[in-house]
Amino acid sequence: MKIGAPKESAADEARVAMTPQSAKDLAKLGYECLIQKGAGEAAGFDDKAYQEAGATVVSGAALWKEADVVAKVRPPTEAEAKKLSEGQTLISFFYPASNEKLLEVAKDQKANVIAMDMVPRISRAQKMDALSSMANIAGYRAVIEAGSNFGRFFTGQVTAAGKVPPAKVLVIGAGVAGLAAVGTATSLGAITYAFDVRPEVAEQIESMGAEFVFLDFEEETQDGAATGGYAAPSSPEFREAQLAKFREIAPEMDIVITTALIPNRDAPVLWTRDMVDMMKPGSVIVDLAAERGGNCELTVKDEKIVTDNGVTIVGYTDFPSRMATQSSLLYSTNIRHMMTDLTPDKDGQVVHNMEDDVIRGATVAYQGEVTWPPPPPKTQAIAAQPKKEKPKELTPAEKREMETAAFKKETRNQVGLLAIGGALLLLVGLVAPASFMQHFIVFVLSVFVGFQVIWNVSHSLHTPLMAVTNAISSIIILGALMQVGSASVLVMILAALGILMASVNIFGGFLVTRRMLAMFQKS
Repeated sequence: MKIGAPKESAADEARVAMTPQSAKDLAKLGYECLIQKGAGEAAGFDDKAYQEAGATVVSGAALWKEADVVAKVRPPTEAEAKKLSEGQTLISFFYPASNEKLLEVAKDQKANVIAMDMVPRISRAQKMDALSSMANIAGYRAVIEAGSNFGRFFTGQVTAAGKVPPAKVLVIGAGVAGLAAVGTATSLGAITYAFDVRPEVAEQIESMGAEFVFLDFEEETQDGAATGGYAAPSSPEFREAQLAKFREIAPEMDIVITTALIPNRDAPVLWTRDMVDMMKPGSVIVDLAAERGGNCELTVKDEKIVTDNGVTIVGYTDFPSRMATQSSLLYSTNIRHMMTDLTPDKDGQVVHNMEDDVIRGATVAYQGEVTWPPPPPKTQAIAAQPKKEKPKELTPAEKREMETAAFKKETRNQVGLLAIGGALLLLVGLVAPASFMQHFIVFVLSVFVGFQVIWNVSHSLHTPLMAVTNAISSIIILGALMQVGSASVLVMILAALGILMASVNIFGGFLVTRRMLAMFQKS
């Protein structure tokens, strides 16, 4: 079968769905690769590179006619959708919730459509998650775009001309794009803050060197599986507390990058007009949700504006296309992984298995029928965790009462054990000879002392303490040496074993201790 990638028809689209490298990989799956003339030039891949990779350069009309599988980036136009033929497979971003008319066209053409934006967010499908691939690039590019519009350094510097303070960057939303922005801003030396409605992402943010903006507001959060791994919409009360927090920190921020967006929903307004007015002249806002209205109240889609108080607001919607080479490499890899799942035998024949969670979830039209929306995947995106009940906070009086009760219980147990031990010792003394009792009493006391010395020590101290304790306690070797010349064969064997084990304790104990002390010594 043949798989082809046409040139994107959108004027501002520089990406391409097939790169020379992915063409080589697809050939290994048994496919013959077609590429429209000039399709990869804007992304830095000329026709010669495709030919060297084994792909055939054809015209646009020939590609739509000959290819059994057509791979695109943007959703097809209505004219392109009408070029699809019966049994032909289209793989691209499709956004079926917003393109019902295109779905009907694909249904009428009896074509099969796989929407890369509908790939289920489950572990097995991460390699095909094109939305995350593009969001990662958008987050990185947002910081670069902010830097090009920001008139100062990101990192702080001390120069001969004076001290330069570091920029303060706030990233709203800690999804894929948000985390990419946090990582980029931090690596450039900015003081980075991040906010998300999911407090559980605080550890991820802090591990990247940023500071999580905590909101003192408790709200029951919806399980991520129900929203495909995205943050669930917040309550009006939470939203008001959130806006109040943003107003508090707005005057301090130099750069704000907003990433809060759930597919097929309007973007929530999180950065209002009054917050923009509070910002310093020269500050920058990059709105990654501009395509769905924007998180900033003043965002203009596909434009860059400067407010009256000198704040630059960037509302571009083509961030991945502004890094076309990298975007094309990642997206074409997502396509190749999808084709790998569609070609289980690696024989160049598509097997459209509608029982497969990933293929079924991404398929929006199949054999003349609209198959969107898909049923929920058998494997949830995020395992639902049972909600843990918060332990009741005890008052100081209750804590003291519990500690007293525990102490009394422990005392009773120890006294009881001592009484039982004393009674047993007394019973043994009634029948045992005096010489035995002398040794037996020493043995019991040794066990008690050993228990107190080792068992009651914190676990974190066990290794160094036991190393020394074992070495010191190996004084038993002296007793074994005295008994090794005994006339009894049994006593002699036991003494020899005692010497062997005590020797291991002596040398092993001091060796471990020496190694541990060496860890704290300078070389």
